[in-house]
Amino acid sequence: MSFPGPADPGHTVPSDKEPRMTTTDTTDAAATSTSTDVIADARARIDALDDRIIGLVQERMAVSAVVQETRISSGGRRVNLSREMEILSHYRDALGKPGTSLAMTLLELCRGRI
Repeated sequence: MSFPGPADPGHTVPSDKEPRMTTTDTTDAAATSTSTDVIADARARIDALDDRIIGLVQERMAVSAVVQETRISSGGRRVNLSREMEILSHYRDALGKPGTSLAMTLLELCRGRI
């Protein structure tokens, strides 16, 4: 006759080394879930903002094309460097040094490379 106990292969004894869920673990899991939700929501907002920015850039490109065509058809140059300097300054003043790079990229998109 055998009795369940440590010598019985089907018998398990709870160990102090087994992980147990604590209140802290539950709180950490909830915080992680909340953090994940916050990050997902923020990324969705960023994606929506990026879509709007892309739409505005495309609109700016179309308006710039009208300006260039009008300037050329009236005997002017395709590019107005003093106007471009105003744009560069505006972006730099608003966004700092990286604003200048952003403005240069926008100008290139709108008028092409010089």
